[in-house]
Amino acid sequence: MSIIYVLIPIAILFVCIGLGIFFWAVRSRQFDDLNKEGMSILFEEEKQAAPQNDKDKLPPQ
Repeated sequence: MSIIYVLIPIAILFVCIGLGIFFWAVRSRQFDDLNKEGMSILFEEEKQAAPQNDKDKLPPQ
């Protein structure tokens, strides 16, 4: 029975941490555009920039 005195404060702490993280995410606008990330997996990523000089084009020796 004495373990309940430990588990209840721990559960309340976890709930407070979860609510804090949720409200932080809402304030930092994490949920503004939910469709963008879902659609981004359907398209190819942009290719890396081309090498700037001939030295970058040569394979390593």
